[in-house]
Amino acid sequence: MTNKIEQQLIDNISQLLKRSIVADSALGELRQQKVGNFSAIFPPQSGFKANANTFQPYIEEIADELLVWQQTKQHELLVGLVKKIEQLFKVLSEFESHYKK
Repeated sequence: MTNKIEQQLIDNISQLLKRSIVADSALGELRQQKVGNFSAIFPPQSGFKANANTFQPYIEEIADELLVWQQTKQHELLVGLVKKIEQLFKVLSEFESHYKK
């Protein structure tokens, strides 16, 4: 069971990474057009430690948390990791639906 969970987490983070690269590029274009000026993707109360106006630092954070979870298998870490992954999927989907090339 743990192997299935681990593989699903890896697959989800991989998918988020690919989508975040495209989204960060789009954010860069928006900033060049003087649009999309904000200080962070997620508010401080979101549970993320990262505070950035691109997606990459958030992806790095969940990848780091996956490594910690793989070593400890702590349930609390898994719950927090899954919540962050869900938030990233939601925000990326919303962004993608509004910004289409």
